[in-house]
Amino acid sequence: MNFEYSEHTELMRTRVQTFMDKYVVPHNREWHTEAGAGRYPSELMSNLKSLAKDEGLWNIFLPALRDDEPGTRLKNIEYAPLAEIIGRIPWASEVFNCNAPDTGNMELLHLFATPEQNVQWLQPLLHGEIRSAFAMTEPDVASSDATNIQTTIRREGDDYVINGRKWFITGAVHPDCKFLIVMGRMADDENRSKHESHSMVLVPMGTPGLTVVRNMPIMNHVAIDGHCELLFRGVRVPVTNLLGEEGKGFALAQARLGPGRVHHCMRTIGQCELALELMCERSLERRTFGRYLNEYANVQDWIAESRIEIDQARLLVLRAADRIDRGGNAAARVDVSAIKVMAGRLQTRVLDRAMQVFGAMGLTPDTPLADLWSWGRALRFIDGPDEVHLRLVAGHEIKLAKTRMGSSSMNYMITDSPSVSH
Repeated sequence: MNFEYSEHTELMRTRVQTFMDKYVVPHNREWHTEAGAGRYPSELMSNLKSLAKDEGLWNIFLPALRDDEPGTRLKNIEYAPLAEIIGRIPWASEVFNCNAPDTGNMELLHLFATPEQNVQWLQPLLHGEIRSAFAMTEPDVASSDATNIQTTIRREGDDYVINGRKWFITGAVHPDCKFLIVMGRMADDENRSKHESHSMVLVPMGTPGLTVVRNMPIMNHVAIDGHCELLFRGVRVPVTNLLGEEGKGFALAQARLGPGRVHHCMRTIGQCELALELMCERSLERRTFGRYLNEYANVQDWIAESRIEIDQARLLVLRAADRIDRGGNAAARVDVSAIKVMAGRLQTRVLDRAMQVFGAMGLTPDTPLADLWSWGRALRFIDGPDEVHLRLVAGHEIKLAKTRMGSSSMNYMITDSPSVSH
C-alpha cells in the first residue's frame, strides 16, 4: 500500500493551499464580521467564487462530471486531502462550490435528474449561480431510520401535494437558496414495502404553503445560511418535479451519503490540525507557575495524543475514499460508518484539549475553538447518530464471525470448555 499522495494530488494540494493563503484566510475576519451582523457576505463570496473558477479550482468534489460541465474531475481519494485544507475555515467550501448540502444534491441530480431538471436545477448549481437544501430530518420521528419519515406526498392529477414538518435543514435561508429536495412518504403507501414508500420531490423556495418557521441555533450558534425548521401545508408542485422514481426515495438517500461523509470527515481533520497548531503555539507562549505550558507532562501528552489520533483518522478516511472510488458507495458502506463515528469524537477530543490549553480564552469568539468544538459535537448527529453507525459496523463484524464459526480461528483457544465454543 502506498501512503504517499500522487503527484497530481500533491500539485492540487499546493494550488488549493496557495489559494487559501492568498485569498480566503485574509478575508476570514471580514466574513465573520458580516455574518455576525446578520448579513450574508454575498459580494465577498461572489468575488472569491470567480477567483476559484479562474484558478481551475471549481467543483473539485465531483468525479463524474461530463465534458460540458464545469469542474476539475477529481476522484474521492484526490479530493479528500483538499477538503482537509479547505475545512480549516468552515465557510470556505462554498468558495470552491464544494459545500454541503449542495454537493450531495448535485450528486443526486447528476444521477437521477430528467433533462428538464438538469437544465433548471443542476446546471445553475454546477455553475454556482444558486444554492439548494435537502429536507429529510423531522422533529416527530427518529429520522436516523429514514423509513420513519412522515411528511406525506399525495398525487392529485398532475401535481404532488406535500404536507409535513422538517427541521435542521441546512442552507434554507441562504439568500441564493432556490429549491429543496424534499423526502416524504407516499400517501398510498399501504401497498408498498417500508423501503419503497418514500419519494423525493423538487420544491422551489417560495412555493405557496412552504414556510420557514425558524433558523434553529446549534449549541447556541446561529448559522447565517440556516439550520431551519420548515412547514409544508398543501405545498403543490407538478409531477415533473419528482426526482427519480416514485417509492425510490430511500435508495436515493443512501446513494447520496457516501462521498459527502468523506468530505465532512476530511474537513474535520483539517479543523483538528488547526486546533493542534493553535494548541502547540499557545503552549509555547503561555506561562503558569514559572513554566511554559509545553513543559508540563500532561500538555505534552495532549499534543502527542492529538497528533497520533489525527493521523490515524486521516488514514481511515483515505481508505474509505479509495474504496468508494474502486467499488462505489456500497463497497465502502462499513468504512463510511466507521469514519463518521470517528470524526465527531476526534474533533471534540482535540478541540477540548486545545481549549484547555488556551484557558478561558478558548471559550470566547476570540479563537475559532469553541465553534469548532460545538460543530464536532453536532457531527455525532449529522448524517445519522453514532449509535446507528456503530450498529452497522458491529453487524458487519458479527456477520463475519458467523462465517468463521468452527473455522481455524477457534484453534487459537487454549481451553476445552464447552462454554467458550458453544
